[in-house]
Amino acid sequence: MILVDDIARWGGEKTIICECGEIIEGSTFRDYIRTSANPSTSTIGHKKCGHIFNFIDGRMSKKYSSRIELKSLAVRFAEKNNMDGLKCERFLIEVDRLKSNGNLSDRDILIRAFHNL
Repeated sequence: MILVDDIARWGGEKTIICECGEIIEGSTFRDYIRTSANPSTSTIGHKKCGHIFNFIDGRMSKKYSSRIELKSLAVRFAEKNNMDGLKCERFLIEVDRLKSNGNLSDRDILIRAFHNL
């Protein structure tokens, strides 16, 4: 099952990264699912992999990518948020440092690296 990680707010825009490795940018469809709040809750799904997201119940999986996969995801995140060269370099170094320090999920690593800039 593929779920999403809610990464950060940058310029008022919420960035969602699907566990299939894609940054979701308008590549969604609208659907309705059963949640604890309502039997018919409006939500979105990812067109590429087809997963429907459950934001109400907070069932977010913790993805632990390899170092290479995580850096690829971090580069896409930096590009999407228009980080300049120096800021992107510092962000990638911070991602690498956090990955080396323990068993944090991809979501936690990206959020901490972003906030440590």
